[in-house]
Amino acid sequence: MDADVTDSAGPPSDPDRPEATEGGGQQDGTPQDGTPESGSPQDGSPRSGTPQGDVSQEKDPAAAEADTADGAGAAGPEAGAAEAGEAAAGSEPAAGSVRGEADGVQTWADQPKDGILAARRSHWLRWTALAASFLVLIAAGVGWWMYKKLDGNITTDTSAVAELKAYEKERPTPVVVDAQNILLIGSDSRAGDNREYGRDDGGSQRSDTTILLHLAADRKSATAVSIPRDLMVEIPGCRTADDKKTRERFTQFNSAFELGGTACTIRTVERMTGIRIDHHMVVDFNGFKDMVDAVDGVEICLKEPINDKDAHLELPAGRQTLNGEEALGYVRARKSLGNGSDTERMERQQQFLGALVNKMQSNGVLLNPARLYPVLDAATKSLTTDPGLASLRDLYDLVRGMRDVPTEQVQFLTVPRQPYRNDPNRDELVEPDAGDLFKQLREDKPVAVVPADELEEAERDRESGQDGKPDDVASESPTPTPTYSGSSAADDLCKQ
Repeated sequence: MDADVTDSAGPPSDPDRPEATEGGGQQDGTPQDGTPESGSPQDGSPRSGTPQGDVSQEKDPAAAEADTADGAGAAGPEAGAAEAGEAAAGSEPAAGSVRGEADGVQTWADQPKDGILAARRSHWLRWTALAASFLVLIAAGVGWWMYKKLDGNITTDTSAVAELKAYEKERPTPVVVDAQNILLIGSDSRAGDNREYGRDDGGSQRSDTTILLHLAADRKSATAVSIPRDLMVEIPGCRTADDKKTRERFTQFNSAFELGGTACTIRTVERMTGIRIDHHMVVDFNGFKDMVDAVDGVEICLKEPINDKDAHLELPAGRQTLNGEEALGYVRARKSLGNGSDTERMERQQQFLGALVNKMQSNGVLLNPARLYPVLDAATKSLTTDPGLASLRDLYDLVRGMRDVPTEQVQFLTVPRQPYRNDPNRDELVEPDAGDLFKQLREDKPVAVVPADELEEAERDRESGQDGKPDDVASESPTPTPTYSGSSAADDLCKQ
């Protein structure tokens, strides 16, 4: 047995191997049970072996030979055989370990470098996760603030609900549950910020524009029916703002809103149409203006220039984009446009609302939260609704149900009417056309609209015995679809 090999304290090839652990424990003269080894050096002091892995502290060959002899004599033949086996098995790995260091291969001493890299990576991941969590919290906080702000903008009309509840027995029963009938009321109150648009009669309100919006149960069509403010109708007895009861009367339609507010208007519409009103919205002048500005204006075409001092409007002829203030003057103007009738003004309002819907859908406003927020903010600031639409969630559900309706299926028309026989300055319903329209909406059945000139041409052809376009379309189905004069949101105002 070579003493230089057996007593060389080179690093083990695998420190986890049991053989290396046992051999290392015996070299320092201390058995595994902690008792002093019987074979000790002649000087009586404990023998201290070279630490494992320290190749720089090899013993002198003579001293190694003496230690080997003493160890073999003290431990007996079995110990000597064990050391001989250890030397035979461990000499090559020890040499390989030394060669590995010389060749640049990673050794146990290099392990702390990997630990530092792992610690740095873990530190970076923790900071990344922390930053992402912080951004999520910020986004959630901003979203919650926006939601609460919009939700707080809406004014809830609880008095109308209480008034309608008192007359529940006389109200129509819904025919189609999933369909929605919403009454949109444009108030021309001159109170508050609306004072610049006219004289304030003690804050009184008038229904400048009233539209019955029917959303089909399948949400594939929307029909907006304008009700003329000068239409002669039966107005039921209503409760006034000072808690007085008015008598039932036959008068012009917009008196209902002035006498009994929203509840009285709803009851009047329900009595006239037989349609149950599910929700209502009241929007004032400033709400309309802000909505137009929120979509960066709406494009229209004018055949002639407009100069209307009462409507605060002066516009040249041709294609142009109206801002909120100009749009309000355009839909309110009457004396300086056309024949000055309310009929033409309603048609102009319908066409503008169609262009507004088209602008919101074509520009992706309804699908883009960043662009939708200003529109909702503008709408909710001047919006008064029933409790069923008084939250942002309810309004969002309503808008979401409408955003996929094709623009050609967003239709606008006015109830069939004609000059009132006793007063040409008032209107009356044309029957049975009006009754047929209300029946279609009540039962959630389709309604077709065409431009007025096309409808007039079709009627002339029908009277002369020729087939007109509406008849051709209607003949394809067992039940003819009633056709009325109107427009859709897909119509281009500049091509008419």
